[in-house]
Amino acid sequence: MRVVPDTADHGRVSHHPIDVALPQHVEEALTTYLASRRASGEAMDPSFASAVDALSDFVLGGGKRIRPTYAWWGWRAAGGDPYGDLAEEVLTAVSSLELIQACALIHDDLMDASSVRRGKPTVHIAFGARHREQGWLGSAERFGMSAAVLIGDVALAWADDMLFAAGLPPEVLRRMSEPWRDMRTEMLAGQYLDVLTQARGDSSPDAALRIDRLKTAAYTVERPLHMGAAMAGGSPELIDGLRAFGADIGVAFQLRDDLLGVFGDPEVTGKPAGDDLAEGKRTLLVALGMQYGADVLDFALGKPDLDLDTVEEVRRALVKVGAVDAVEERIEELTKSALAALDAAGVAEPAATKLADLAVSSTKRTF
Repeated sequence: MRVVPDTADHGRVSHHPIDVALPQHVEEALTTYLASRRASGEAMDPSFASAVDALSDFVLGGGKRIRPTYAWWGWRAAGGDPYGDLAEEVLTAVSSLELIQACALIHDDLMDASSVRRGKPTVHIAFGARHREQGWLGSAERFGMSAAVLIGDVALAWADDMLFAAGLPPEVLRRMSEPWRDMRTEMLAGQYLDVLTQARGDSSPDAALRIDRLKTAAYTVERPLHMGAAMAGGSPELIDGLRAFGADIGVAFQLRDDLLGVFGDPEVTGKPAGDDLAEGKRTLLVALGMQYGADVLDFALGKPDLDLDTVEEVRRALVKVGAVDAVEERIEELTKSALAALDAAGVAEPAATKLADLAVSSTKRTF
């Protein structure tokens, strides 16, 4: 791998506490920020504090902190120094990406009518149950849906607040404003395309990959890398290389997630078996299955009361027609092309090795 020499002490740099235990440091930053916002929320109205508590529980209740991790290593890849004056500010800034993720997941669960996330009731289900328990007026289901929309909106607004209150110098904020702006729009565009594709019944592989590119790849890997590198003042050439790497790894990450959505163990995924099938998700796996003749999908896709026997029948069919192998091949191809882009980008150590490791771990998750 062609690597730009790093003149710093490699052992010292690669063993910085934030580098070594980044998810824990992100967790601490989020905990501190959400606690401060809860206090201000309670001052507005104690009832709003309960909504903030639900958001805090959601944000702090799980997740691998993938987006802040890629953003941090994008910053490191462009020369960001964890021993420098801005390290804590950068850490706070990249942690705000978890609030973007919270918004996306809360709204996604609502749009997909999902009942479980990370082994717990989804936000709209939990607030609907709260309405029924309290004997409040009106529809419990509608209240739950409304609460989820608003709590997701709070997460999106607070992501901006957390980022811009991180203490970054104006020039750094200016540099990262473009990827931040584009990332949010791309995520929402991808969400809309997902809904539209299901409504149209578009089961083409091209449609599935367009959604993967916007809904997942852009805001999961590509733009966080772009954001981090921009904060460090990375060159256009370096940023282009990181974005090419991130775009391919982001799609590969989603394709792996699609496989987990059908074949994954609920104890690991935190979602019911075959949940993506019941929701009618037009993933690449489903698109290829239909293209290759897995006729059981015509019956199973979008069926809310999908039973385990039918899920198992779909699994066997997807394996038999070669759809699973085809998706695995695409993941392998994307991972190889991503690593080639990383190799050509001239990324400094230890970021080059760390990003290569992240690429593998993001796409090799097991069932």
